[in-house]
Parts: sequence; structure tokens; C-alpha cells
Amino acid sequence: MTSPISRARTRIAPLLPGRADLVQMRRDPRRDLLAGLTVAIVALPLALGFGVSSGLGAAAGLATAVVAGALAALFGGSNLQVSGPTGAMTVVLVPIVGRYGPTGVLTVGVMAGVMLVALAALRAGKYMQYVPAPVVEGFTLGIACVIGLQQIPNALGVPKPEGDRVLVVTWRAVGEFAKSPNWTAVGFAAAVAAVMLVGARWRPTVPFSLLAVIAATIVARAAGLDAAKPIGELPSGLPAPSLSFLDPGALGTLLAPAVAVAALAALESLLSASVADGMTVGQKHDPDRELFGQGLANIAAPLFGGVPATGAIARTAVNVRTGANSRLAALTHAAILAVIVFAAAPLVSKIPLAALAGVLLATAIRMVEVGSLRAMAKATRSDALILVLTAVATLALDLVYAVIIGLVVAGALALRAVAKQARLDQVPLDRGDHSAEEHELLAEHIVAYRIDGPLFFAAAHRFLLELTDVADVRVVILRMSRVSTMDATGALVLKDAVQKLKRRGIVVMASGIRAGQRQVLDSVGALDLLLHEGREYASTPEAIRGARDHLESAGILSAAARRTAPRTAVAGEEPVR
Repeated sequence: MTSPISRARTRIAPLLPGRADLVQMRRDPRRDLLAGLTVAIVALPLALGFGVSSGLGAAAGLATAVVAGALAALFGGSNLQVSGPTGAMTVVLVPIVGRYGPTGVLTVGVMAGVMLVALAALRAGKYMQYVPAPVVEGFTLGIACVIGLQQIPNALGVPKPEGDRVLVVTWRAVGEFAKSPNWTAVGFAAAVAAVMLVGARWRPTVPFSLLAVIAATIVARAAGLDAAKPIGELPSGLPAPSLSFLDPGALGTLLAPAVAVAALAALESLLSASVADGMTVGQKHDPDRELFGQGLANIAAPLFGGVPATGAIARTAVNVRTGANSRLAALTHAAILAVIVFAAAPLVSKIPLAALAGVLLATAIRMVEVGSLRAMAKATRSDALILVLTAVATLALDLVYAVIIGLVVAGALALRAVAKQARLDQVPLDRGDHSAEEHELLAEHIVAYRIDGPLFFAAAHRFLLELTDVADVRVVILRMSRVSTMDATGALVLKDAVQKLKRRGIVVMASGIRAGQRQVLDSVGALDLLLHEGREYASTPEAIRGARDHLESAGILSAAARRTAPRTAVAGEEPVR
């Protein structure tokens, strides 16, 4: 018998880096190094901006990009994924900072990392494929709106108002701006956002975000614009790792926020890795290993003062487009950002907050794929409803509740659609070798129903109403070979319907009961009710003959009517079932 340690080692071993990763990194290091440099240039203003937006400061964003970016690249399940602070995670972190403070965020990050490692060990990554596309699109739209609204205070050059609801904070910021307008900040934010949006359409490969931020910083310093508030002093290097922020007594209180952060990290990282796969040929990520890498990254980042991280779709897309081939590109991106932290902290600290707000505003706008939203809205009413509900819930509540609401509504609508496929159709008896008189006599006393599709809780009530509404006959035959699935609720409803028919003196027979159906029917006591006099009929012709035997023994059908058995008892009947 294996020990728990041995079982844990067996589960973790496939999640660790292997020789194949090293071989991949040696294939074309020049392309990977160039791609990593490009991604680092794009990531720098985003890391600073998301750090500021989270409430922990620009230094926290840089620490996250360096530490989490390196560990996720090394241990993650995608060759092309780039990880770091993201707008979606910032949306979740802002209320946590407001309620529990910076130390609470760091503790939540470690707890979320442990949860992600546990999910990886449990092989939970495969369940990402069950998240419907409208939920993902609505989630992304909602995040883009929240990221954009979060930048309003810095873009308007006003102190961030109190509150953890983005709509409330935005409204208060607009009110403060109306009292004391800061057009310098507005100009910087608008100019940076415009340069990024126009430049991306003109030359997608050029890092206009960094160029715009550099230009804004030079103008602000040269003109001595006090209204262009800088991000503030940054430490020259990463702090020493520390666990001093951990408070064991607060772990229970922080469990719910940690679950939210872990769920978001898993969802966004696996989504980003899937996007990277779709942009390439021959690349396929390992979802469980990706969860493992993100878990280690989120455990380590808070030790250096960083915020929780996820896979970043925008940076991953840049990585792919610039020719990345292996993990070396993402590792290079983290190394270059580390050099910037150590060598250029004084220069970075002069960047105006309004310029970073412009970067994130442009990022939020570029997150919205109008074509995808239009296609999803036109697909079906259900898809449009799910998309809108998820987006609104993201904006009004929080991301985890939004995904849960989207999944619940999608599941309910899917069940409704599946339930509609279940049908109970009366099928006519074929004349076969019967005379018109014999066929009329049989049709007066025997009715056959074919059950098509799933018989489960969502369709069971309608099924009961239809079946118990049968006209005055002596025998009902249920053709069950086309029942695709059956649950306990469906079996109980069937049992109830059969009992109601028997109380009216109607005999119920069944044909074509499958092995899986037999187990469910037997568990609720419905199988014995369907076996007339203990006999089970493999096909409907056999059930018809059993019905004729019953009618004859009851004196309803004369022996003359038994001259020949029907070749095909029911129209459309299969030979066996």
C-alpha cells in the first residue's frame, strides 16, 4: 500500500519541468530573446499601472511581473504564456485592499496559490472547457468596463475617493473633478490613450505604450507640471522575501477572498493559454501544469511584496505575434523587468499617474472585441442573455459572482433546451397481416408510445402529464429503446405514471429497456411495475404479442384475432428494439 507522500509525489511529478522544455528553449533562442524584450517593453507600463490600481503601489506590480512572471514561465503548462499583474485581478483586489489592507492581499495571494496547486494535483484543469463562450465574452466585457472606470480618478487628476464599488468611486471622482478641474491630467491620459490606440492600428509591432509614457514623462518634467502627479519613489531592487505579513488568525476570515482570487487566476490563466494555442500551430498547453505554475507564482510573489498574478492575455498575444517559440521568451521578459527594477527605479518613479491611467484606458478599450460580441449576440437569445448578465454582474457585483451567475444561467438554459428534446409520441399500430377488422380491434385496446430523448428532472413533469392523459385503453406499451438518459427523478415520475394508469385498470408494458435504465428504474422500485407478470420484452413486437395474450385471457380479444402475429407491430419499429 502506497503512502500519502508517495501518492502526492506521483501526482506532482508530471507537473514539473522536463527535458523537453529545455530542448524547446534551445531551438531558436534569438527569436525568444527578441520576443521577451518586446514583451518586457509592453509589460512595464502595464505592471506599474496595475500595481497602482490594486492599491499596493507600482513597486508591487513590478515585483509581481518579475517573480510571478519567471516562476509561471518555468513551471506553467504553456510554452508561450506570459504572466503578471492583470486588470481582472486588480478588479478583485481593490475591495480586498479596502477591507483587509495590503497585508490581507498578500495573505490572500499565498492562500490562492496553495489552492491552485491543490487544483493542479486534483487534475481540475480540464474543466475549463465547460465554461461557455458567452460567459467568457461577458466576463471580458465586464472586466474591460471595470478597468476603464478604475482609471477615472487618476485620469482626472483627483485623489481616489473612498469606496470599493467602482461605479460609486467613479461618480465621486467626477464630482471632485467638477469642483476643481485638472485639465493637465486629462490631457496626459487622453494623449497616451490616443497614441496607443492609433499606433496599434498603424504599426502593431511598435510598443507605443512605452513610447507614449516616456514622452509624457519628459514633457511633465521639462515643463514642471505639478498637476501631473508622478507615481512616486520605487525601491532599487526587490525586497528580501518575508512571511511577516502572514497572520494565522486571519486565515479563516480571508478564505472567501482567497477562493475568489484562485478561481479568477485559474479562469484567466487557462483562457489566456487557450488563446495562445489558437494563435499558433502545433502548440497545446497542459491545463493542470498551468494551474501548478500559477499556484507557485502566487505563493512566491507575495513574499516579495507582489500582488496575485494570472496569465495575461494581452502580453501573451504580443509574445506570440513577435515570434516566441518557448518559455525562454517569458523568462527573458521577467529578467529584463528585474534589471529595470534594479537599474532604472529613479527614472520610472517620475512617470505621471495620468499617463499610466491612459495606458490602462487604452488597454480596456482594446480588450473589447466588437466582432465577437456582435456574433455572440446574434447567435441565439440565450447566448445574448448570458453575455449581458455576466457583463452586468461583473460591473455591479464582482468577477467570481459574475462567472457563477453566468454558469448557472447557461446551465439552466441548456437544461431547458435539452428538456425540450424529450418527446412522448403515440405511434400507430401497423396493419401488418391483420385484416381491417382485426386492426381496428387491436387499436381500440392497445396504444404504443415511443419515448425519445432524455427522461430527467427537467422534462419529467411534462412527461407525467402527457402519459397519464391517455385515452380509455386496456394496454399501454412504452417503447424505451430511444431514451438517451434517465435520472432518479425521471424514473420516479415514470413509476408514478404507471401506478396511476394501473389504478385505472390499464396494464403497462415496456420494451427495449437498456442496462443503464434498468438500474435506475430498479433503484426506485419502478422496474417491477413495467414487467407484466414478470416478463421483460426486448422488442415492441414481443410486447404486442404479450398484450394480445393479456387481452385474450381477459376475454377482450377472441382467439380468432390470433391467426397471425404482426410483422411490424408499430410504424417505424426497429427489428430488435
